Amino acid sequence: MKPARTRLVLVRHGQTDHNREGRLQGQVDIPLNETGIQQAETLAPAITANPPDVVVASPLSRAVDTARIITRGTRLEVTTDDAFLERGFGQWEGLRGEEIRARWPEEHADWRAHRPVLGLGVEDRPVVGQRVAEGCRALLAAHPAKTIMVVAHGAAITLGITALLDLDTNDFRGLSGLENCHRSVLEPLLHEPSDGRMRLVSHNLAPDFH
Repeated sequence: MKPARTRLVLVRHGQTDHNREGRLQGQVDIPLNETGIQQAETLAPAITANPPDVVVASPLSRAVDTARIITRGTRLEVTTDDAFLERGFGQWEGLRGEEIRARWPEEHADWRAHRPVLGLGVEDRPVVGQRVAEGCRALLAAHPAKTIMVVAHGAAITLGITALLDLDTNDFRGLSGLENCHRSVLEPLLHEPSDGRMRLVSHNLAPDFH
């Protein structure tokens, strides 16, 4: 019999109106729209067929509601953790890219170049990556040899994965962002479990992928 495997499944929430309109959401609590609900319902059978052991979501409603929909066919309880909040975008939350570029051209250029954006409340990339990675590592340590599912947000997940792979969250750009209700799977490195580094097993799996 094979030993139980430790796995981390990261799921992005379903679509919201801000997603559809190309607006930065950040930590504003925007609900799922009808498309987002349908996306979560499409993902649910895959989660029911192969359920995790633990489910934790960002406290924002779009993540919590996604988590509850996709686990309806299980007996799992959804808990929340602030570690998995979306990256904070400060004064830019609710705005489109062209609006940000018009009002803050220098800061927008810094953002696009992955440089720190000062004075506007935009959370630094390494800070986001570290808090998400630390939240994941804490869950994995508390539930050894289990599958942990975290339902969170696009930027938070991308930066968290980058940090878990021990890559530079400012410079590394080789990881595509998750689409709505898509998921990625990571496992601890087999020969170096103590340092917290992980490997990416699957990335951007579609909701209907089993």
